[in-house]
Amino acid sequence: MKPAPFDYQAPDTLREAIDLLASNPEAFVIAGGQSLMPVLAFRLATPSLLVDLRRLPGLGSIAIGDDGLSLGALVRWRDIEDDQRLVSAHPLLHAAVAHIAHYQIRNRGTVGGSLAHADPAAELPGVAVTCEGEITLFGPVGSRTVPAGDFFTGPLSTLRQPDEIITELHLPKWPSSRRWAFRKYARRDGDFALAGILLFYDEDRQGALSNAHVGVIGVGDRPVRLATVEAALDGARVDAAVIARAAAAASAAVDPQDDIHASAAYRRSLVGTMVERALLSASA
Repeated sequence: MKPAPFDYQAPDTLREAIDLLASNPEAFVIAGGQSLMPVLAFRLATPSLLVDLRRLPGLGSIAIGDDGLSLGALVRWRDIEDDQRLVSAHPLLHAAVAHIAHYQIRNRGTVGGSLAHADPAAELPGVAVTCEGEITLFGPVGSRTVPAGDFFTGPLSTLRQPDEIITELHLPKWPSSRRWAFRKYARRDGDFALAGILLFYDEDRQGALSNAHVGVIGVGDRPVRLATVEAALDGARVDAAVIARAAAAASAAVDPQDDIHASAAYRRSLVGTMVERALLSASA
């Protein structure tokens, strides 16, 4: 199918873009278009106007500072992959982005587009939630910042209002000694995850874990952290018994649904396996 007819505007400033959205309640924002265009092609959405962000200045930068990492909404996946600073400044992000779809899509897809689309199996929302990121939005009354853990409210649903535009994702500073892992299982390379685990923790000199963060994608209506798994890791030392307890806690913490791709029982078991593999990788 082809999209229904729509008008098109490519404003030069953020304020112009917001004014267009405010005056056109049925308008949609387009950045890279890798999620939106298929939706339009199947006529799952029929906006009256597309507001293209490609001309907006200042939204395509990657900034690394003392307080962490800031990604502009128009930063593309390829920009993250090609920025070698991120291998050390945020290795979990850098690794996760390499698993997004295929290189053609990574050439166009954007940070803001992925956050706004809010697919429960997408990698970047999982990174944002696991790492306690903050999402900045700009609207008619100015800017506001929302914790990533609160931003996603369900499948393809967020706290973003129709007349707001995501401008930035901020991730806290990443210690160089931090241990981390990203594990994802999909039926084919480039597909969305049947289950994915994002994990990191710090260690003291005796090898005891602290500040454990474990996030999961692909098994619920949004990315979430697994608090019971984090509690099983904090204060422990990684060994076979701890890994087994963490894997069991992960399987028990999720409540996936049966669908055409996998049964709930399979996904639940898969989450435990992904946690086990992630911990083995991080501890190595």
